[in-house]
Amino acid sequence: MALKTMKGPAIFLAQFAGDETPFNSLDAIGAWASKLGYKGVQIPSWDGRLFDLKKAAESQTYADEVKGTLAAHGVEITELSTHLQGQLVAVHPAYDEAFDGFAPESVRKNPQARQQWAVEQLHYAAKASRRLGLRAHASFSGALAWPYLYPWPQRPAGLVEAAFEELAKRWKPILDAFDEAGVDICYEIHPGEDLHDGVSYEMFLERVGGHPRARLLYDPSHFVLQQLDYLEYIDIYHERIGIFHVKDAEFRPTGRQGVYGGYQGWVDRAGRFRSLGDGQVDFRSIFSKFTQYGYDGWAVLEWECALKHPEDGAAEGARFIADHIIRVAERAFDDFAASGVDDAANRRMLGI
Repeated sequence: MALKTMKGPAIFLAQFAGDETPFNSLDAIGAWASKLGYKGVQIPSWDGRLFDLKKAAESQTYADEVKGTLAAHGVEITELSTHLQGQLVAVHPAYDEAFDGFAPESVRKNPQARQQWAVEQLHYAAKASRRLGLRAHASFSGALAWPYLYPWPQRPAGLVEAAFEELAKRWKPILDAFDEAGVDICYEIHPGEDLHDGVSYEMFLERVGGHPRARLLYDPSHFVLQQLDYLEYIDIYHERIGIFHVKDAEFRPTGRQGVYGGYQGWVDRAGRFRSLGDGQVDFRSIFSKFTQYGYDGWAVLEWECALKHPEDGAAEGARFIADHIIRVAERAFDDFAASGVDDAANRRMLGI
């Protein structure tokens, strides 16, 4: 497998967009990101202060304007994100009220209309990504089985299977639309989603027929919090990983709480997200594995820290990612000792 140098640093803008300058327009936030050393931005497609998803899907002129606005600051779009809309493709009724806020008022308190809106948003995202010249897209899978994650009370036979059959049924036409657009959907494997670890992803992948566009967004922080081997995960799924969120976390179990966190807020949980370098994730090994397997996508900071100010996390994150990206060698380290032996000599050395 050919070694490749990944692109970056880049930053996911969702946690930074706001009503105050420089976070309230694409031009201003692009300039801010560039000054920090970022070369790419991942755009939250739901945030109208930065981006109009429907317009980007329908207008090449607008898509080119968006790219030009960022290019003026030396910044590229890495991917669009539909995390919030993807969540709404599949919502268990227990979460209807909690997730209504992700949708426009016109479809709230109407789960069917809300789902139809979410599906339409994903179709817009496929077209917009194509117009922007992107090859990958970030999203959530949504969840129907999540309330039954822990097997007590005992799950009825067939419950999980039925949930995944329905999830696949909802996503298959969307995946086909992305295939037509030439863009991968990279699901962030995340608690709260039916696709929350490797096994659940495989269950989904089987039901969508191994769809080539059903790929993965790798974020090691979520694996630290659920105590999954995030390095072996790369070994297993590297061929399916299309997006990389560089996010740190720590897990500090005590005699009072562990993975489930005791209903505590983020600061007081045993597992919590941290700014890059402040947690426990072994990023040197992660970047090495990605380089080994030929990952040539972007390294994108997703900042979520229970303690540090976001602007400090963003400034530190650009340097952290830049320092971890491995520029691959153009020749082997031992080329100096090459003897220049030819095929005939090789055969003589082997006695054949």
